[in-house]
Amino acid sequence: MARNDSVEFAVSEAWPAAHPGACVGLLVLSGVQNPDGDDRMNAALDETADSLRARFAGATRADLLARPEIAAYAAYYRRFDKTYHVLLQLESVVFKGKPLRTRGALVAAMFRAELTTGLLTAGHDAARLDGPLTLGVVAPGDRYVGMGGREILAAAGDMCIRDSTAIVSSVVYGPDDRTGLQPDTTAAVFTTYAPAGIGADAVSRHLDAIAAGVRIFAPAFAIETLAVTEAR
Repeated sequence: MARNDSVEFAVSEAWPAAHPGACVGLLVLSGVQNPDGDDRMNAALDETADSLRARFAGATRADLLARPEIAAYAAYYRRFDKTYHVLLQLESVVFKGKPLRTRGALVAAMFRAELTTGLLTAGHDAARLDGPLTLGVVAPGDRYVGMGGREILAAAGDMCIRDSTAIVSSVVYGPDDRTGLQPDTTAAVFTTYAPAGIGADAVSRHLDAIAAGVRIFAPAFAIETLAVTEAR
């Protein structure tokens, strides 16, 4: 596939009608690295985990669900009979003491921001995207290959983003396998889905948090795009 550091992004007519009040953020970074393990990133992850445990000391699941951003996602996921997985990950770190770790520093920067802000994000290698991206709505019968190579029957009505080949991510079932971040990724694309009730300012701050995380281990990167689209 052709290199695609500058990512075109379009919005289907169906998306704002189906998801009024929703926002989607796009962050494109060039000149990044993606080491599997980075001591600086691991130290930042440990600091974030400690901060989250201190922030939510004595909290319950109900307290986490009362956070406006978590409540918005929980309501969205209930439409599809699912539980918001970032809530489950936050519980594992805060309540169970699980270390905040994942494979690849770019994913770690994204995961760190997700747990801090509560906002859902998918990461992609820009070079693996096929043509422009289009924000839309899952149609009945839409399928794509998810992480690990599993075939996904996407949830009809869910928000999704497609390239010219297929869906590259959806809210309920996450990113695809084809365009995922790789050890040799040098240009990364992050897309943040926010259902109604969260707002553009929160999405913009979340994208800033991802960029700040990447700066820990790849300080020379450039921001090619940082934009938020609102459904009105």
